[in-house]
Amino acid sequence: MSSDVVGVKGAFRLNIVEGDKIVGDSGWVQNLITNEGFRSLTRLLGGISGSSQITHLALGTGGAPIATDTTLAGEVVKRAAVTAATSSTSKALQLTGTFSSANSYVTSTQNISNIGAFFSSSGGTLFGGNTFASSSCATNQDCNVTYVFSFS
Repeated sequence: MSSDVVGVKGAFRLNIVEGDKIVGDSGWVQNLITNEGFRSLTRLLGGISGSSQITHLALGTGGAPIATDTTLAGEVVKRAAVTAATSSTSKALQLTGTFSSANSYVTSTQNISNIGAFFSSSGGTLFGGNTFASSSCATNQDCNVTYVFSFS
Protein backbone atom coordinates (compact mmCIF):
# COMPACT_ATOMS: atom_id res chain seq x y z
CA MET A 1 0.00 0.00 0.00
CA SER A 2 1.34 3.42 -0.93
CA SER A 3 2.06 6.04 1.70
CA ASP A 4 1.06 8.92 -0.60
CA VAL A 5 -1.23 11.43 1.04
CA VAL A 6 -3.45 13.78 -0.92
CA GLY A 7 -4.59 17.01 0.68
CA VAL A 8 -6.53 20.06 -0.35
CA LYS A 9 -6.37 23.56 1.15
CA GLY A 10 -8.38 26.60 0.28
CA ALA A 11 -7.55 30.27 0.79
CA PHE A 12 -9.17 33.50 -0.32
CA ARG A 13 -8.43 37.19 -0.57
CA LEU A 14 -11.20 39.77 -0.66
CA ASN A 15 -10.86 43.43 -1.67
CA ILE A 16 -13.53 46.10 -1.33
CA VAL A 17 -13.07 48.68 -4.06
CA GLU A 18 -14.53 52.16 -4.46
CA GLY A 19 -13.72 53.59 -7.86
CA ASP A 20 -10.02 52.80 -8.40
CA LYS A 21 -9.18 52.66 -4.70
CA ILE A 22 -9.00 49.55 -2.48
CA VAL A 23 -10.78 50.51 0.74
CA GLY A 24 -10.69 47.05 2.38
CA ASP A 25 -8.40 44.02 2.09
CA SER A 26 -8.80 40.75 3.99
CA GLY A 27 -5.29 39.54 3.16
CA TRP A 28 -4.96 35.81 2.40
CA VAL A 29 -7.15 33.71 4.72
CA GLN A 30 -7.26 29.91 4.80
CA ASN A 31 -10.68 28.31 4.80
CA LEU A 32 -12.42 25.19 6.00
CA ILE A 33 -13.61 22.64 3.46
CA THR A 34 -16.94 21.17 4.52
CA ASN A 35 -17.88 17.50 4.67
CA GLU A 36 -20.05 17.99 1.57
CA GLY A 37 -17.09 19.64 -0.18
CA PHE A 38 -14.96 16.54 0.38
CA ARG A 39 -17.86 14.23 -0.60
CA SER A 40 -18.32 16.15 -3.84
CA LEU A 41 -14.61 15.85 -4.66
CA THR A 42 -14.90 12.09 -4.18
CA ARG A 43 -17.98 11.90 -6.45
CA LEU A 44 -16.27 14.07 -9.07
CA LEU A 45 -13.13 11.92 -9.16
CA GLY A 46 -15.23 8.78 -9.55
CA GLY A 47 -17.60 10.26 -12.13
CA ILE A 48 -20.42 9.37 -9.76
CA SER A 49 -23.91 10.79 -10.16
CA GLY A 50 -24.47 13.85 -8.02
CA SER A 51 -20.97 15.27 -8.45
CA SER A 52 -20.79 19.05 -8.64
CA GLN A 53 -18.40 21.82 -9.54
CA ILE A 54 -17.93 25.10 -7.70
CA THR A 55 -19.75 27.75 -9.71
CA HIS A 56 -20.48 30.59 -7.29
CA LEU A 57 -19.11 32.57 -4.37
CA ALA A 58 -21.28 34.10 -1.64
CA LEU A 59 -20.72 36.81 0.96
CA GLY A 60 -22.40 36.92 4.33
CA THR A 61 -22.71 38.71 7.64
CA GLY A 62 -22.33 35.65 9.91
CA GLY A 63 -19.65 33.58 11.54
CA ALA A 64 -17.27 30.88 10.35
CA PRO A 65 -18.75 27.75 8.80
CA ILE A 66 -18.16 24.38 10.44
CA ALA A 67 -17.54 21.05 8.69
CA THR A 68 -21.22 20.02 8.73
CA ASP A 69 -22.58 23.32 7.33
CA THR A 70 -24.24 23.35 3.92
CA THR A 71 -25.19 27.06 3.97
CA LEU A 72 -23.38 30.32 4.77
CA ALA A 73 -24.57 32.15 7.90
CA GLY A 74 -26.09 35.54 7.08
CA GLU A 75 -25.68 35.08 3.33
CA VAL A 76 -26.08 38.36 1.43
CA VAL A 77 -25.80 37.38 -2.23
CA LYS A 78 -24.21 34.99 -4.74
CA ARG A 79 -22.58 35.76 -8.07
CA ALA A 80 -20.91 33.56 -10.68
CA ALA A 81 -17.24 32.69 -10.22
CA VAL A 82 -14.76 32.32 -13.06
CA THR A 83 -12.44 29.31 -12.81
CA ALA A 84 -8.92 28.96 -14.19
CA ALA A 85 -5.92 26.75 -13.48
CA THR A 86 -2.65 28.67 -13.19
CA SER A 87 -0.99 26.43 -15.81
CA SER A 88 -1.39 23.06 -17.47
CA THR A 89 0.84 21.55 -14.74
CA SER A 90 -0.89 23.36 -11.89
CA LYS A 91 -2.06 21.65 -8.71
CA ALA A 92 -4.33 24.58 -7.87
CA LEU A 93 -7.74 25.82 -8.94
CA GLN A 94 -8.22 29.58 -8.88
CA LEU A 95 -11.67 31.15 -8.76
CA THR A 96 -12.26 34.86 -9.19
CA GLY A 97 -15.48 36.72 -8.65
CA THR A 98 -16.62 40.33 -8.67
CA PHE A 99 -19.61 41.44 -6.65
CA SER A 100 -20.43 44.58 -8.63
CA SER A 101 -22.29 47.58 -7.25
CA ALA A 102 -23.84 47.91 -10.73
CA ASN A 103 -25.59 44.57 -10.05
CA SER A 104 -26.91 45.77 -6.66
CA TYR A 105 -25.38 42.87 -4.74
CA VAL A 106 -26.16 44.84 -1.59
CA THR A 107 -29.17 47.16 -1.39
CA SER A 108 -27.94 48.90 1.76
CA THR A 109 -24.62 49.13 3.57
CA GLN A 110 -23.72 45.69 4.99
CA ASN A 111 -21.04 44.58 7.43
CA ILE A 112 -19.78 41.53 5.56
CA SER A 113 -17.69 39.03 7.53
CA ASN A 114 -17.74 35.63 5.82
CA ILE A 115 -17.41 34.04 2.41
CA GLY A 116 -18.21 30.67 0.88
CA ALA A 117 -17.74 28.73 -2.34
CA PHE A 118 -20.90 27.03 -3.63
CA PHE A 119 -22.09 24.46 -6.17
CA SER A 120 -25.06 26.57 -7.32
CA SER A 121 -26.30 30.12 -7.93
CA SER A 122 -29.15 29.77 -5.44
CA GLY A 123 -29.54 27.31 -2.62
CA GLY A 124 -26.83 24.85 -3.46
CA THR A 125 -24.31 23.37 -1.07
CA LEU A 126 -21.37 25.05 0.63
CA PHE A 127 -18.00 23.62 -0.46
CA GLY A 128 -15.89 25.70 1.92
CA GLY A 129 -15.50 29.10 3.49
CA ASN A 130 -14.37 31.18 6.44
CA THR A 131 -14.60 34.56 8.13
CA PHE A 132 -12.49 37.69 7.79
CA ALA A 133 -12.38 40.97 9.72
CA SER A 134 -15.86 42.48 9.39
CA SER A 135 -15.88 45.15 6.69
CA SER A 136 -18.48 47.75 5.88
CA CYS A 137 -19.56 47.43 2.27
CA ALA A 138 -21.66 50.21 0.72
CA THR A 139 -23.92 50.10 -2.33
CA ASN A 140 -21.38 52.07 -4.42
CA GLN A 141 -18.53 49.63 -3.73
CA ASP A 142 -17.43 46.48 -5.57
CA CYS A 143 -16.04 43.42 -3.86
CA ASN A 144 -13.36 41.43 -5.73
CA VAL A 145 -12.46 37.93 -4.58
CA THR A 146 -9.69 35.51 -5.49
CA TYR A 147 -10.15 31.97 -4.15
CA VAL A 148 -7.47 29.31 -4.54
CA PHE A 149 -7.77 25.59 -3.80
CA SER A 150 -4.37 23.86 -3.71
CA PHE A 151 -3.85 20.10 -3.93
CA SER A 152 -0.79 18.35 -2.59
